[in-house]
Amino acid sequence: MAIFTRANLPVAGVVAFYMFSALLMIFVNKAVLTSSPQLPLAFLLIQLLIAVILLHISALFSSKIEIPNLNIQSAKSLFPVVFINIVGLVFNTLCLRGVEASFFQIARGMVLPLTILISAIHTRILPNPRNKILLSATIVTSGFLLGVTPSSALPLSATPSMLSLFYGFLSSLAIAIHAVLIKSSLPFCNNSTIQLAYWTNLGSAAMIAPFVILHGEHTLLLELIMDGGSVQSKTFLWGSIVTGVFGFLLCIAGLLSIKITSPITHMFSSAARSVLQTLLGVWLFKDVLTVNRAASIAVIVLGTVYYTWIKSQTGAPPKAPTSSVSPPSSKEVDLEAGNGETEKLRDDDQLEKEGRA
Repeated sequence: MAIFTRANLPVAGVVAFYMFSALLMIFVNKAVLTSSPQLPLAFLLIQLLIAVILLHISALFSSKIEIPNLNIQSAKSLFPVVFINIVGLVFNTLCLRGVEASFFQIARGMVLPLTILISAIHTRILPNPRNKILLSATIVTSGFLLGVTPSSALPLSATPSMLSLFYGFLSSLAIAIHAVLIKSSLPFCNNSTIQLAYWTNLGSAAMIAPFVILHGEHTLLLELIMDGGSVQSKTFLWGSIVTGVFGFLLCIAGLLSIKITSPITHMFSSAARSVLQTLLGVWLFKDVLTVNRAASIAVIVLGTVYYTWIKSQTGAPPKAPTSSVSPPSSKEVDLEAGNGETEKLRDDDQLEKEGRA
């Protein structure tokens, strides 16, 4: 029996591209932030502007890409989701800058528990202590605590600072709040996720631009551009282009992954991505992988897989009408991602889409 048939080739292709794009975003982001740690906000601003430009270009070739009419009333209504988006992206980027690539998923390991908590507060329906979803959140939280526990086996150079861990927690919290706000924001965009993506990227760019200037990053960026022949300059410029383009494509891949694959397939692809991210971090960046960290990643993945399995058994909630792709994150753009995951339904993308429990 053939492993790949005409029926499952699209599924395999989408999953493979989704995993490739997500991993590429994480490691190119990390390479740029390592090379130019003084330009985190400028780097994020360029990614957001590239997303806006690509949306305009896509609109020229497809009627499904709807560029919204900009007006003050819509801007006021969408301010909360745009604001929490850029907050999440900034903390996501700062977290990735300060921790190892393989540790990044641990630093942002509280996305699922916080999403469940924020959703419960928003709906005013608290999970039953015996609820399986609450159990999955407890497993993930245990994995996070295991990973951030100080270890004597960890060299001082590989020990993440408390500030970086705090950035990771704030990024996870922002992702959780953003997941709840998206649903209530869609009516202001004619229930079009493309229009919401445009508003989010353009609004986030407008909000962060003044801070790029106040932080003096515009001057540093100009100096870097003028020194176009250096390795640092080439890494930053090419890294910005690659992450900007693939961050946009990751949104499409994420939507296709949800649409044409089952939750179980998406679950295992996310788990496989976590393992690959760890191995590649050790190989490419010489990250230190201790027993604690390996166990932490395994427990977080186990809790996430268990959560996704529960959701697949109980049935997914009804989806709001969409016109095209989901808003790009941050990522992971998870931000997974995603950007940093910017993400923009930032990294972890699955947790944000399925975490509206």
